[in-house]
Amino acid sequence: MTLVGAGPAAAADIAAALALAPVAIAADGGAGQALPDGVRFEAVIGDLDSIGEAGLEAGALRATGIAVHTVTEQDTTDLEKCLYSIDAPLVVGVGFLGGRLDHELAALSALLRFAPRPVVLVGRGEVCLAVPVEFAIDLEAGTRVSLFPLLPVVGTRSAGLRWSIEGVAMAPGARIGTSNVALGGEMRVAFDRPGAILILPDFTLRKVVEQFAS
Repeated sequence: MTLVGAGPAAAADIAAALALAPVAIAADGGAGQALPDGVRFEAVIGDLDSIGEAGLEAGALRATGIAVHTVTEQDTTDLEKCLYSIDAPLVVGVGFLGGRLDHELAALSALLRFAPRPVVLVGRGEVCLAVPVEFAIDLEAGTRVSLFPLLPVVGTRSAGLRWSIEGVAMAPGARIGTSNVALGGEMRVAFDRPGAILILPDFTLRKVVEQFAS
């Protein structure tokens, strides 16, 4: 499933996401994003405080056959509301990165909150996901691999990286693992607990999705 938010979303990113996850759901004001020809949103989920900013109304959306699910609580973001409201084996999110910094940080926090559920965010030339306790993917040599801890974690396994993370303690405000480099072939990382975000170039999106689907 492709989940579309109201933040910056390149047409190419939306198209790439839909090619891999063809069901489109809008997170509140994301309903104002343009979809490729022939594709329409199946539903809109959120507290609906942003669709007006996108020039839309809930009644008008329903009139076109789009299901509108109102979630009134104000303790979570629209991304979180969508993630706990839907049942999908994989979510690819577009329109959650690259806009307001507080929104982007909230989106990264949501990745961790819903881990180990497969949720992949795409935007600004990057793919972001919460690292399960262990994750492996084939990468071309020279691919940038960044690991950023949102919670204290310790690397327990490392393969296919220029700088090993095995035995390395990472934490916000302390040691982090950004700008590592893949050696080529299988890249495998593991941590003692969930808590790290993996950031890869956006050309790896298909491989990431296929890895979760395998």
